[in-house]
Amino acid sequence: MFEWWNTLSLATQIFYCIAVPSSLVLLIQTLLTFIGIGGDSDIDTDGVGDIDGDIDGEAPEGVYGDGDVDDVSDAEGMDGLRIFTIRGIVAFLVVFGWVGVAMDASGVSLFITLPVAFVCGLAMMLSLAFIFRAIMKLRSDGNTDNRNAVGTAGKVQLTIPPARSGEGKVHVMLQGAYVERNAVTDDEEAIPTGAEIIVVGVSGQTDLVVKRK
Repeated sequence: MFEWWNTLSLATQIFYCIAVPSSLVLLIQTLLTFIGIGGDSDIDTDGVGDIDGDIDGEAPEGVYGDGDVDDVSDAEGMDGLRIFTIRGIVAFLVVFGWVGVAMDASGVSLFITLPVAFVCGLAMMLSLAFIFRAIMKLRSDGNTDNRNAVGTAGKVQLTIPPARSGEGKVHVMLQGAYVERNAVTDDEEAIPTGAEIIVVGVSGQTDLVVKRK
């Protein structure tokens, strides 16, 4: 064992020291997740991990008031994209370490190995962030009831055609989160982007029925 270790280059030894412990941590995290006690947390919720935490920085009157909102959470938006989490960093180290081991063992120059391993690790971190954002979106969609939005105010994100001749999009407060939903209207005139609306009902499973405020 020690003879094999001593035959390795210093770079390969360092890559192994990164890859093996991080792989064990990732395995433990995975096992804990499967038995229901695993968790994850953000390293920096004010940095890159929270991308575009609000939508245009404004909330419609009647939802938050007249002021701006600096932090509006929505699992469907980019706020659901958590990059710098413990799980993401561990995944980065796993990929970085093993790619480094493989490339250095193949005789690839360290000047090439380091950036390639870094990019592969970063790609893994981003992929994991998008996967968890998709899971959060499914969880959010499964737990929200559009009927709870009836009576709330909002703003039009995409013009709503008149007399239910088509769908538009609105931003409304739903169960404590500022979300985007498809919407139709019975008004005889189209409701343009940026107009304030009131939710008056629900059409089908996903569409809100709104009128201009």
